[in-house]
Amino acid sequence: MSVLFLDSSALVKRYITETGSAWIRIITARSAHNRIIVARIAWVEVLSAFARRQRESSLTPADVTQAIQNLRYDLDTQYQVAEVTRSLTETAGELVLRHPLRAYDAVQLAAALQIHVALSQVNAAPLIFVSADDKLVAAAQAEGYLAENPNLHSDD
Repeated sequence: MSVLFLDSSALVKRYITETGSAWIRIITARSAHNRIIVARIAWVEVLSAFARRQRESSLTPADVTQAIQNLRYDLDTQYQVAEVTRSLTETAGELVLRHPLRAYDAVQLAAALQIHVALSQVNAAPLIFVSADDKLVAAAQAEGYLAENPNLHSDD
């Protein structure tokens, strides 16, 4: 069992087929028994991605409705959700001063970093940060954390 933090760019791949989706679906399958953690803001970011794809006509309204239902179910039943707190936003602020990150990306990474600290205090498995954003993966690695980019995994 692994502990995986999925940012929104990785999470969306579970619900919409794109590069890296097959790998994301494997690691997030209930049968994989991985612990999946997401930030509360993922809801907004993933829905934004769904809406954009609908506006671009690569998803139908029915596709979006189904994807939203699936995401909601997984949020309620499978994922552990990291809440946005003052401490988390303070950490995110520090991250944007150290790395070239967008604000929400810094919040995602800050959530993962705080969870990693909590896990290390109880000698749990190390957290793996999963993002399809190269800058965010690089920032996670620069902070000393394990990171994976689903876009680098073949969908064969």
